[in-house]
Amino acid sequence: MKHADLIRQLTLEEKCGLLSGRDVWTTRPVPRLEVPSAFLSDGPTGLRKQMGEGDHLGLNASEPATCWPTAAAVANSWDPALGEAVGAALGEEALAQKVNMVLGPGLNIKRSPLCGRNFEYFSEDPYLAGKMAAGYIRGIQSKGVSACPKHFAANSQELRRMANDSVVDERTLREIYLTNFEIAVREGRPGAIMSSYNQINEVYTNEDPHLLRDILRDEWGFDGVVVTDWGGSNDHVEGVRAGSTLEMPGTAGDSDRQLAAAVRAGVIDEALVDERVDEILEFALRTDAARKAAGEVKLDVEAHHALSSKAAEQSAVLLKNDGNLLPLAAGARVAVIGDFADTPRYQGAGSSNVNPTKLESARQVLNQFPLEVVGYAAGFERADKPNEELLRAAVELAKKADVVLLYLGLPEISESEGVDRTHMRIPANQVRVLEEVAAVNPRVAVLLAGGSAVEAPWLIHCQALLYGGLGGQAGASALLRIVTGQAEPSGRLSETWPLALEDNPSAAYWPSPCRTSEYREGLYVGYRYYETVEKPVRFVFGYGLSYTEFAYSDLKVSAGAVTFTLTNTGKRRGAEVAQLYVGLPGSQAGRPVRELKGFAKVWLEPGESKTVTIPLDDKAFRYFDTAAGGWRVESGEYRLEIGANCHDIRLAGTLAVEGSGTPAIPPEPYRTGRVAQVSDADFTALMGRELPPARWDESAPLQMNDAIGQMYYAKSALARFAWRVLTKKKQKSEESGVPDLNIQFIYNMPFRGIGKMMNGMVTMEMAEGILVMVNGHFFKGVGQVWRGWRNAAKAAKAEKKAAQG
Repeated sequence: MKHADLIRQLTLEEKCGLLSGRDVWTTRPVPRLEVPSAFLSDGPTGLRKQMGEGDHLGLNASEPATCWPTAAAVANSWDPALGEAVGAALGEEALAQKVNMVLGPGLNIKRSPLCGRNFEYFSEDPYLAGKMAAGYIRGIQSKGVSACPKHFAANSQELRRMANDSVVDERTLREIYLTNFEIAVREGRPGAIMSSYNQINEVYTNEDPHLLRDILRDEWGFDGVVVTDWGGSNDHVEGVRAGSTLEMPGTAGDSDRQLAAAVRAGVIDEALVDERVDEILEFALRTDAARKAAGEVKLDVEAHHALSSKAAEQSAVLLKNDGNLLPLAAGARVAVIGDFADTPRYQGAGSSNVNPTKLESARQVLNQFPLEVVGYAAGFERADKPNEELLRAAVELAKKADVVLLYLGLPEISESEGVDRTHMRIPANQVRVLEEVAAVNPRVAVLLAGGSAVEAPWLIHCQALLYGGLGGQAGASALLRIVTGQAEPSGRLSETWPLALEDNPSAAYWPSPCRTSEYREGLYVGYRYYETVEKPVRFVFGYGLSYTEFAYSDLKVSAGAVTFTLTNTGKRRGAEVAQLYVGLPGSQAGRPVRELKGFAKVWLEPGESKTVTIPLDDKAFRYFDTAAGGWRVESGEYRLEIGANCHDIRLAGTLAVEGSGTPAIPPEPYRTGRVAQVSDADFTALMGRELPPARWDESAPLQMNDAIGQMYYAKSALARFAWRVLTKKKQKSEESGVPDLNIQFIYNMPFRGIGKMMNGMVTMEMAEGILVMVNGHFFKGVGQVWRGWRNAAKAAKAEKKAAQG
């Protein structure tokens, strides 16, 4: 241990106190030993340090900070160095605001396009997600601040996120849902990692020794802080035993007393507590020293705004450009249509919500570009309400222009923490505006905002489509630079856009409304599925257009790398993202036809050629052998492909690889990729165990890990009435188009969350009493709540007396 001398001077109560927050955002100090308090702040899209009383959902105002493009947008840059630059700026802002830990980046795998938090995550591919996250982490920590990648792991839906059980086989878990974290941990060396709310195979991630000890610490060498997601601690004692360091938010001593009592009773060894205390001390002391050494940090707000604009520019993806409509010539007469041009969608909702230092809209910055703007029309209302007056004004304006810049996008309710999407469509009133405008002026360029894939049958009505994602506070000018040719489109999609939601391999299994979420599609997530079964999609993984053209040649394959020549054959400077895919035809282990194993973003002048080398690292050929309990390589003639995307393969070669052992043969769907409808028998065989019950037993009493939204079958009539009121408020929030995060959070929160999320106002004993009332024993429950309050008051009084000497 690094701080053994200091630990010996701590009392048991002080040790236990260090492993739970002081309040919503800070850790406990030990003033007598000069152990500082540390401040933790949300930060995937920008710093969100709240002013005044803190709350996890971001309902209270936060200090101004740069709002960067979301991870989903920056992933489209395929540029870890850009992520590192954004991370460094994030770290600098954290120093300026005296923040010790930035809670990000988020890098969960996009199992379904519908996850409400996909805008915070990088990709459907673990290799790309891990490389981008490692860049962010290196940048943040270059300033002495700790990064905290999240949410570890297999966290794929917002519905019932605090108690949902991810039922996933070990090979899929390792290859798809942990490889991203492995790369982030090994290459980024984060000082912390956040455990997720969910269970994996009936064990909460925060108290899973296989996840936190065997894999994270022993296999990957992680030696930092494991912090719970806010309210994500199920059993604090078991969490500490498994390898969890810090429970957040604080519970005003309730969890500390439970842990101290467990040590005294011999339930948990104090040596394990000391291990966790050493981790929190190292984090607090190291980041506090960095903060003091930095002194008062004066931020260059304009420089960070410019970097945010650069990130948005290099992350935008040109998806369609018929007739080379873009870039527009100087002086082009344009009609600007769409509410998003005036009120931009630039970030998602929830705990990542940032109070930007400044905010651009297209209408504000258009005068900086060489275009003749003939007018602006809103065209539609944000909440998908028909408005004939707005529609007619847009159509009349379109008639007056050479080109229409039509700003469309997903509304706020579509992308928020705590809420999943129910479909992949953009609002119908927006599509109608596109159709009617295109009927009078077919020269339409759609500038699309949104943090995730959408269905796009409307694509036939526009001549160009430029996808900006959620581009942060400076995204408006970034897109207009591309539109006018001042910048080159260089983004490539980091996720597949299917033709329709039902084409997605998880569509039949996601989201699970009850106890479990079954990952029946196995390895076949995103392009791994579409390419293997040859299912057409709207836009393939890795796709994006440029204003120039590229040629690939001279492939050379060796045991350590793939080398080729890339040439810009067009008339403009541009960037190509060359992608390396690996496959093994006839694999016994069963694997997708191709998997991303490397990439390089290369900028070239017209006529310029460069030799590009992409290394073959330790992840190029491996698969996880569940029988052997470790990584293996299957012998065979591997196909190595270089493509402009996962479908457009430009060069291909082979490499004979000597492996070890003979793989077990998986059930038929997992050999062919035909996983859209997997039987119970095949999934059970893949899992190697019986499947847990998928649905709730509505005849049984509610438990502490059942959600408040399940009170529709509570024994108490009062609880059922409360459920009806809460459900109506939730529905009203969703219909309004603006999510009520408080209602959404409460609805999906388990009863234990009442004791974990109220900063000590309600102890776990009191929360258990509330549950007794919900289960129909009103007076017994009231008595337990009273006893819990009285016990907490006595304990607090005794602690205060002891502290006073």
